[in-house]
Amino acid sequence: MGIDKESELAANLQIGPTSLGMVRIYVEGEGIDLPMDFDPDEAEEIAEEIRAAAASARAVGDKAAKPGKKDRPKG
Repeated sequence: MGIDKESELAANLQIGPTSLGMVRIYVEGEGIDLPMDFDPDEAEEIAEEIRAAAASARAVGDKAAKPGKKDRPKG
């Protein structure tokens, strides 16, 4: 499965600090129980990647929502 392929899989996502000073991303769903621990610097890098992906997705969505000049009726 690629990053841009839809899935019917549903899961819960939890993010928080651990008692050992790590940041845990915990994914839980049907057949999935995946805790992932990151040091704070890695967690900040992941957060930056998520923000960049959100901005890119927003730009794609905005572009798709606005009709191009060819699509506008003349009048």
